[in-house]
Amino acid sequence: MQFLAYILVYPLLWLVSILPFKVLYGISDVMFVLVYRVFGYRTSTVKTNLKLAFPDKSDQEISEITTKFYHHLCDMIMESIKSMSISESELKQRFTFTNIEEIHKVEQEGKSIALMCSHYASWEWIFILQRYMNHDGYAVYKRLNNKYFDKLVKRIRAKYNTYLYSNKEIVPVLFKAKRNNQVCTAGFVADQSPKAEKAIYWQNFMGIKVPVHVGAEVLAKRLDMPVMFYGVKKVKRGHYQTTFSTITLDPKSFKDFEITDAYIKLCEAQILDAPEYYLWTHKRWKHRDKVPAKFQ
Repeated sequence: MQFLAYILVYPLLWLVSILPFKVLYGISDVMFVLVYRVFGYRTSTVKTNLKLAFPDKSDQEISEITTKFYHHLCDMIMESIKSMSISESELKQRFTFTNIEEIHKVEQEGKSIALMCSHYASWEWIFILQRYMNHDGYAVYKRLNNKYFDKLVKRIRAKYNTYLYSNKEIVPVLFKAKRNNQVCTAGFVADQSPKAEKAIYWQNFMGIKVPVHVGAEVLAKRLDMPVMFYGVKKVKRGHYQTTFSTITLDPKSFKDFEITDAYIKLCEAQILDAPEYYLWTHKRWKHRDKVPAKFQ
């Protein structure tokens, strides 16, 4: 069944991907009406999350952010499909970097980088970063249930020397790179919710105590990887601009969870600047009533 679904859907996705952006965004506008106005996809989750994160905003303000969010979400879906066929030159025009030299400085020192980000604005097109660097990029991701579509996503990223690994796979890959003196960039989208019972650290995120992922910090310390955050700004429809912020060049000098705390603050700053570009459909604050006593 997985292969049947793939061979039926893949040709359609490819045909959509080769359409001009103007047409894609026309489709996105229609999709917005269906997803938000007609079917109300996760609207209750989105509005609940927004009210939790912005308790002082009025219902009208929450409604305005929600509408903008769904417009952006539909654009992101179309942009993800466009990744199948977009040219390198066009992607470079649409996803730019303000201070790529910050990455180059660390690269020239022969050190690998732990690159942290959040589900904000665009995390789909960051793989073009490897075209500005001299080594491979690795990214932690969640496997797709359909193995054929999973391979497709990996193949798209691999065009630009970015390789995807699951949470369990990334650890031995990074340790092997360290043993072989292989420089790499490892990307972590670490703002989603871990399982409450397995969380070893809880911290305020948008003013609400939640469990947080600390894997990126742990690996950075063990492998002596400088930690950087890439903040993304949506310049206009289909155009994004990334600015790198160095959290630390010496992770071992930081106390436990200080790197994670710094990362959380950078995530929050983006959201506060333009909340409509955050991924509000995920239940990020679902464990807020399970805070262990030592973290209260």
